[in-house]
Amino acid sequence: MSGCEFTEPRLRCVLPFEAVPADVRLLRKAVGQQLSRWGMPVATDDAELLVTELATNVLKHVGEGASATLVLEWRDERLRVEVHDKSRTIPALKSAQCGDECGRGLHLLATLAVEWGAVLTAAGKAVWCEIPLSVGRSCRRIERAAEALEIYQGGGGRQGRSREAGLDESAIELIADLLHWTAARGHDPDDILDLAQMHYEAEADAA
Repeated sequence: MSGCEFTEPRLRCVLPFEAVPADVRLLRKAVGQQLSRWGMPVATDDAELLVTELATNVLKHVGEGASATLVLEWRDERLRVEVHDKSRTIPALKSAQCGDECGRGLHLLATLAVEWGAVLTAAGKAVWCEIPLSVGRSCRRIERAAEALEIYQGGGGRQGRSREAGLDESAIELIADLLHWTAARGHDPDDILDLAQMHYEAEADAA
C-alpha cells in the first residue's frame, strides 16, 4: 500500500488495498501511522475502526480479493474517509435489529461520523464519511505545519520508511531555515524563537 500525496489546499493520502483479512489489518495500521504523521487532532481509534469496517464490507459484499482504494483527506476541521471499489451496488442502512449481515459498518458510520454517504463513480462506487477534528486555532496551526512538512519532505526526496523516519529531522531543518531567513532580514533569531514560544504557550493555556 502506498500513494501519499500533497494536494492543495488539503492533505491527501491514497492507499490501494485488496479485500483480504491481512490487507485490512495492514490498512488499519497504516491509517494510525498516517494520522500520527500529520499530527491530526482526531480520534484515531474511531478512524481506524471506521476504515476497518468499510474495508471489511468490501470483503463481505464485493468479494474476497477485490481491488479497492482508501482515500484520506484532511479538509478544514474534518477528516474525510473514502473507500472506493468496483461494485456499483449502493449500500443501504437497515434496521439495527437485522444483525451484522445487514450492515454493521453503516451503523458505525451513522454513529461515529458527522456525515456519511455513498456515490457511484466511473469505476464503481465510493462509500465515505467525515470525522470531526478538534476545533480551535491550534487545529489550523497543526494543519499548516503538516502541509509545510509535506512540501518540505517532497523537496528532499525522502520516500517510504526513510521519509517517515525523517519527519522530525525535516521539522528541525525547516525551523533552522526559517531562522536563517529571519537573520537575513536583520532580525534576531533568538527574539523570533522567544515570540514563537510565547504564542505557543498562550494558545496551549487557552485550549
